[in-house]
Amino acid sequence: MIKQFFRVTTIEQAMELKEHYKDSAVWMAGGSKLNATPTRTECSVAISLQGLPLDEVDWDNGTLRIGSLITLQKLRDTVFIPQALNDALGFVYSRHVRNQATLGGEIAARQAESVIIPILLALETVLLFADGETLTLEEYLQAPGDRLLVEVIIHDPYRRCATRKFSRSAAGWSVVTAAVAITENEEIRIALDGVAEKPLRLRDVESLALEGEALEKAVGAAIYPRADLSGSEAFKRHIAGVLVADLLTDCQQQDEVTK
Repeated sequence: MIKQFFRVTTIEQAMELKEHYKDSAVWMAGGSKLNATPTRTECSVAISLQGLPLDEVDWDNGTLRIGSLITLQKLRDTVFIPQALNDALGFVYSRHVRNQATLGGEIAARQAESVIIPILLALETVLLFADGETLTLEEYLQAPGDRLLVEVIIHDPYRRCATRKFSRSAAGWSVVTAAVAITENEEIRIALDGVAEKPLRLRDVESLALEGEALEKAVGAAIYPRADLSGSEAFKRHIAGVLVADLLTDCQQQDEVTK
């Protein structure tokens, strides 16, 4: 339970407080995750980041740079962001939540039900931290640590990509969310959530360059989802395979439209 609350105005202040309180302190962005199951914090100190100027979107020679404290709604309202990213932001059903939750907070929460991380993985997103370190999103998910995220960077934002969420209802938890992208070199990128403890890329399946039913089967064989109230293991394997195969077709059709 949070007992102390600090509001900072500089990154340096935030880092000093974290160094002082260490594991007792947690970064707080929009606050939509810290008091909600299953991401409720056990830390006693909250370091609020809302006073930091990290909520803007910038284009840098074709690279999309997004401040980590931008709310999901503000990002969705930004013109010219990739359509697939716009779609993924819309998977967060409640506008009230989108107005509170931040992009950085969604990444830091690393929820298995994240509907936004798959498209960021498919776009091979890079993260910039307060100490100047950069990691790919995939690397960060493997070893998140307690870094202060300041910027989300997408070097190839307009590659052909698509994402889709499968849930029992529009407002329900995601059962499976999938994202697929095709690079300039015609390489496929596949990302999923809901099939493991955290969102993941299917690198082994990507290298096979499959389509259709063969791709469906390969995806199903590559994942090990847990059976729960949202569906059986076999059901999730099937849904994941179908989503990925359909999304690949969507990406290919995007290419046909632009020719």
